[in-house]
Amino acid sequence: MLKTLLSQVKQYKKAAILTPLFMLLEVVVEMTIPRLMARIVDDGITAGSMQAIIVNGIGMVILAGIGLFAGFMGGKYGALASTGFARNLRESMFRNIQTFSFKNIDRFSTASLVTRLTTDVTNVQNAFQMILRMGMRSPASLIVAMVMAFTISPRLAMIYVGVVIVLGAGLFAIAFNVRKIFGRIFEEYDNMNESVQENVTGIRVVKAYVREEHEKSKFRKTSIELMKKFVKAESILALNGPMMMISAYGSMMLISWFGAHMIIQNELTTGNLMSLMTYSMNILMSLMMLSVAFVMITMSSASMKRIAEVLEEEPSITNPENPVKDVADGSIVFDHVDFAYFEDSRENVLSDINLDIKSGEVIGIIGSTGSAKTSLVNLISRLYDVTGGSLKVGGRDVREYDLVTLRDEVSVVLQKNVLFSGTIYENLRWGDQNATDEECRRACRLACADEFIERFPDGYDTHIEQGGTNVSGGQRQRLCIARALLKKPKILILDDSTSAVDTATDAKIRKAFREEIPGTTRIIIAQRISSVQDADRIVVMDNGRINGVGTHEELLKTNDIYRDVFESQTSGTGDFDEASMSDNAHNMKGGAV
Repeated sequence: MLKTLLSQVKQYKKAAILTPLFMLLEVVVEMTIPRLMARIVDDGITAGSMQAIIVNGIGMVILAGIGLFAGFMGGKYGALASTGFARNLRESMFRNIQTFSFKNIDRFSTASLVTRLTTDVTNVQNAFQMILRMGMRSPASLIVAMVMAFTISPRLAMIYVGVVIVLGAGLFAIAFNVRKIFGRIFEEYDNMNESVQENVTGIRVVKAYVREEHEKSKFRKTSIELMKKFVKAESILALNGPMMMISAYGSMMLISWFGAHMIIQNELTTGNLMSLMTYSMNILMSLMMLSVAFVMITMSSASMKRIAEVLEEEPSITNPENPVKDVADGSIVFDHVDFAYFEDSRENVLSDINLDIKSGEVIGIIGSTGSAKTSLVNLISRLYDVTGGSLKVGGRDVREYDLVTLRDEVSVVLQKNVLFSGTIYENLRWGDQNATDEECRRACRLACADEFIERFPDGYDTHIEQGGTNVSGGQRQRLCIARALLKKPKILILDDSTSAVDTATDAKIRKAFREEIPGTTRIIIAQRISSVQDADRIVVMDNGRINGVGTHEELLKTNDIYRDVFESQTSGTGDFDEASMSDNAHNMKGGAV
């Protein structure tokens, strides 16, 4: 774990090395000043030598200036190293997340990833800065003060040794009890972030159903749980302060007591006792700073583990050694394909799928909710890997392709359409960042999006809010279709992507596809039979299996599910799911999408 995290220091190694060096210089200066002070007392004031006072006084001023400079530079480089380290951590985590397959993403919730990128990194950043500065300064100050104390009086210096041993045992006991609590605290952070995310994202639904009080109650419960765990952890950590004070001031009292007796017996000078008292204060401050660093590191240890988990996560889908970088055509062959989301699943989401799709063919897919329609098409662009059988695109197994090459040739308009903050042009160019304005407009004409865009005051420069909240569902769908068309793919997958548009617009879009991109293989998932009845072939999915394949006319004659759905929709008595649920209740058992 530490090796993984420290590898992210990268270009800030110089700052990370200079920080403790400057801290060490500051310690050396601070530990030298008490000796000069002792000389002023013993050689100057007691002996009546003004020269000794002046010389040692000037030396103290010079050393104080050097210490001030060292402290400033240590703080400067410490801040640079820690903030740079945090920047690298966030960037590396974000980059690695971009390589995750859906299977990897399923391991981490969105809220958890947000917490790891923000709160956890901040905790580690603070701990790293504390280690660079106090982690060198405090032990060095402690050790040097000990050495100086031993050179003055080994007998009195043994008091420090005893204090450090007792204190170390106490700090270890605190750390052992607190570490697990902080691990649970960050799980509560994840829950709280998830609650906030759900509320903000679905605020319209919350208000529509008047569930504000429910959401407040849910958030309050999470906050209280987080508070309780923090109070428990901080209560244990609070023992650190009194233990430090008792140990440090106890040592000062013992030194004062025994030191006074040694002065009376002429075994110690007054100046040396003053030096010992100063070193006692240095040791006290060192122990206090170590205590703060200890608390910070204890709190961040759970964060370190959570960050390392993201950095060390290996994507489950990667490129082969010599990937194919050209997709010949849009043909697709499912050969006895099985698929399950989890390796230990007892039942497959897809079972024994056999389907041969020719390049340029239009395929419709219908099925009830849970019949694995989306799971089927997710395999084509290798968002998931098959768990059995093989899937070929352009005559090659999808696992042989370069991932970027394969996904560039497969455009997917998802069931849940997502737009990003920016102009319409900027959203469209997700499909092709080099697309001209005219190419963007042409794609919008094919998707029937031009008619509403041109009514906007700013046209294609209209700003889209995050998630596309300032446009309707149907407008979002059409913009996403236009974005997919700009990729000029060999395969176009429409996953129930015209559900929010009226049937007339749906027909216009299908007509435009037929006339403008006849060579593109199109797979249309829909609940409305009118959206797929003109397809070359229609696939009926039932509980993760293919129940029937054929044209609209053929399926009306041979497939009971398709015929029941068609009759229910044309008679106006229901939709696909209603008919399927009444006649095929077992379809929902698989839980697939």
